[in-house]
Amino acid sequence: MMESAGHGVSLKAAHYAELLARAVPVTWAEGVTENFLGRGGRPSAVLEHVRRDARVILHGVSMSLGGLDPFDPDYFRALRALSQRIEATFVSDHICFGSVGGHNGHDLWPLPLTEECLNHMVSRVLEAQDRLGRQVVLENVSSYVQYRQSEMSEPEFIATLLQQADAGMLLDVNNVYVSAQNFGFDARKYIDVIPVERVRYLHLAGHADLGTHLLDNHGAPVCDAVWDLYEYTIARMGSIPTIVEWDSHLPTLEGLLSESARAQEHEQRALQAKPAPSPSDPDASLHMSLPSPGAPAT
Repeated sequence: MMESAGHGVSLKAAHYAELLARAVPVTWAEGVTENFLGRGGRPSAVLEHVRRDARVILHGVSMSLGGLDPFDPDYFRALRALSQRIEATFVSDHICFGSVGGHNGHDLWPLPLTEECLNHMVSRVLEAQDRLGRQVVLENVSSYVQYRQSEMSEPEFIATLLQQADAGMLLDVNNVYVSAQNFGFDARKYIDVIPVERVRYLHLAGHADLGTHLLDNHGAPVCDAVWDLYEYTIARMGSIPTIVEWDSHLPTLEGLLSESARAQEHEQRALQAKPAPSPSDPDASLHMSLPSPGAPAT
């Protein structure tokens, strides 16, 4: 059977004391970039401690890649320095915009799915990668509104963006499910369009059912329908590093690690149902040799 690419969790301040007191029993750990930029003390100590045991990912929420505001050069200088210092394996952010007129909305707003917007995103991602000196990994966001005019589907937009900008992808399985339920499209067909060779890692999380729509609040265990979609994703793409996110109604560290262990169980079930790809399989390009803990991806 194919060896697992590994599993991990997001780093939360409520768990810092326990994280500093023990070895981290995961192969991946993801920290929200903005929680660590320019921060010494405990946040810095947590990153230094965790990266002894796990590969570290910096996951941003304020790059506003789809926005019109000029990039903040200080932000990119600080992020580049931090990613180099901790030898982050991946640096990721979202396919969205989050600022208007120099004001940060502290949200992840979806983009119009047009050629004009696609070209703008490609240019911005290329600029971001040039500033960072490395590939940026892009995450699909959950959506609650749609623009009146679209020229392509979201996965088609993403697939073209990844290719033209030579970017990686963070495929958030829960976000695909939430958007699919909110707008009535087939989540599996969305997964089918995503280029496997571009996917660097996956997100899993819980959401809230508000009756009129689903809300991606990262505040509950992963539901059965998302586990099913995760197994479908693994069966199609093979083993991919997977992070469990949990932000509100936060469990104990052991509870979070337990959810990550469930992801490993679902991954193994999916891999057992699908033979490992042969070297001639085009999907096999994903299953590269991963760097050792702390080493940056190339």
